[in-house]
Amino acid sequence: MKIFNIKDVNKFCDVLDKCEGNISLVTENGDELNLKSKLSQYVSLTQYFGSSDIPELEIRADEPKDILRLTEYLMTA
Repeated sequence: MKIFNIKDVNKFCDVLDKCEGNISLVTENGDELNLKSKLSQYVSLTQYFGSSDIPELEIRADEPKDILRLTEYLMTA
């Protein structure tokens, strides 16, 4: 799932925390970082992208409920 234009990283992290299954960030090199880990969230969503706005990222969610939760966030953000 590609996600575009995350303006509020903290709110996005709150949504990630509510997810029940594994959520992974897929890097440009194809590596996957576990976004359920607070340390991975911090490193990948702030330091990795280098700004408070994130223009685009690809994530994988194991649970269909989590995909729905993320989609609902994107529709209201």
